Amino acid sequence: MSNRFRNSAPADLLHVATLGRAVGLKGDMKLNLFTDFPEQFTPNSTFILENGSEIAVHSYNPERELVRLKGIDTPEAAKALTNAKLYTTFEATRERCNLGKGEFFWFDLLGASVVEGGTLLGKVQEIERIGVQDYLLVATAPSLISKGSSETFLIPYIDHYVIDSDATAKVISVKGGLDLLEAS
Repeated sequence: MSNRFRNSAPADLLHVATLGRAVGLKGDMKLNLFTDFPEQFTPNSTFILENGSEIAVHSYNPERELVRLKGIDTPEAAKALTNAKLYTTFEATRERCNLGKGEFFWFDLLGASVVEGGTLLGKVQEIERIGVQDYLLVATAPSLISKGSSETFLIPYIDHYVIDSDATAKVISVKGGLDLLEAS
């Protein structure tokens, strides 16, 4: 799986970045990304702040991790936005970000059923990145919890465990997942 957005925003929005400290005299700010798609921060691209207002990008320097927003041209104006979260919509994400073959947005896999050999192990509750590896946090199926299994468990999203992912059908087929659950 390719690294994709985490969904920590309101249900209809994705948190893609948080504005950091002001840098310099022209209103530049550090940009802390929560996305694998920095290319979406192009001039004139718009994002939604926590208060619901929209803000547009004037320029973005990925090497220095600096962003300048339209209308923010002094250090004082930039400081007023320190720690503000930038959100975008699912639709804008699909339009701005190109996926490679076999890649999925994290939000497309949330809620997917995790099955092994016809047995439902549970549903994807969250996707976590630990180090450089992505893991599916699976909420265990009630039928397995009633047999003494833990309520949640992790499955590394690697070929060794994941056989197939179908984001449209919301089904992820795995091997060795039951062993991971039993060891949890």
